[in-house]
Amino acid sequence: MKKPTASRDANKATGPLPAGHPSVPRRKVGVMLVNLGTPDGTTYAPMWRYLREFLSDPRVIELNRAIWYPILYGLVLTTRPQKSGANYARIWNRKKDESPLRTITRSQSEKLADIFAGDPEIIVDWGMRYGTPSIAETVERLHAQGCDRILSFPLYPQYSATTTATANDQLFRALMKMRAAPAVRTVPPYHDEPVYIEALAQSVEQHLATLDFKPEIILASFHGIPKAYFDKGDMYHCHCQKTTRLLRERLGLDARQLMTTFQSRFGAQEWLQPYTDKTVEKLAHDGVKNIAIINPGFSADCIETLDEIGREVAEEFFAAGGEKFSHIPCLNDSVQGMAVIEEVVRRELEGWF
Repeated sequence: MKKPTASRDANKATGPLPAGHPSVPRRKVGVMLVNLGTPDGTTYAPMWRYLREFLSDPRVIELNRAIWYPILYGLVLTTRPQKSGANYARIWNRKKDESPLRTITRSQSEKLADIFAGDPEIIVDWGMRYGTPSIAETVERLHAQGCDRILSFPLYPQYSATTTATANDQLFRALMKMRAAPAVRTVPPYHDEPVYIEALAQSVEQHLATLDFKPEIILASFHGIPKAYFDKGDMYHCHCQKTTRLLRERLGLDARQLMTTFQSRFGAQEWLQPYTDKTVEKLAHDGVKNIAIINPGFSADCIETLDEIGREVAEEFFAAGGEKFSHIPCLNDSVQGMAVIEEVVRRELEGWF
């Protein structure tokens, strides 16, 4: 990205500073990649801490606290940590002793830092909405390195109050505690960006080329949200549908060959439909033998893609009569995935130099 000379000149002192006045450091811009979060371990205590933070977020669970907290502390947090911990244990990066989401998000940050390595005015870091490293810790770290401007990039292609909005909430909570708060920008949803659609399409084509079968149907499975949130105006469902439509057009598929479904529902209320698990069961019962699933709403593979789709949904498909199943990996830190992140970051940095 070419930077105007006039903007660079703005970083230079216009005259001598008063005696004893500290020098003003050169202005820098921090780029912060943000993802959902991860527990620090798979045992009860770290899982309990992570789930408490996640499920206490009023953006995620909109029930009245007086109703929800007795359920959360009396039932959910006494049973769910063990089950979730067992699921995480199956996909845990044992070499680094961390979840795949943390491994991948760190790698995305490091690769983006390499891309901007020739520009000392840009510093790249990463944080999590829940768990560690927190958004507040990352903001403080960037600020300590001289960043008076921060571009926060919630890595959610489709906007939802349960994801993008709560990440932004946490960013501004961190700023509220700072005396000299940096200026900030937040990246908008990129669900229909050509570079993102092209990256998804290439990932599908490359993965299918490695299979010994041709899927009869591909499901684009997105994380669900309660239908009530959509009824209140959350734009997530529309963004998901547009992503699938654009991907379908790019791949030359029809509505039957590439379908939108929603996964990961929690609780008894109705969520966005059709449900991924119910859909694969029906497809198998209807005679569909071979399917593949892609998760366009996840920028990095995680518990919901690797275990829920890669294990649970696959088992449900086979149990219902399916024969061949494949999960298409997320964009992660692949060449295509990094091309999306780089292009969006470069665009959103315009005007800050």
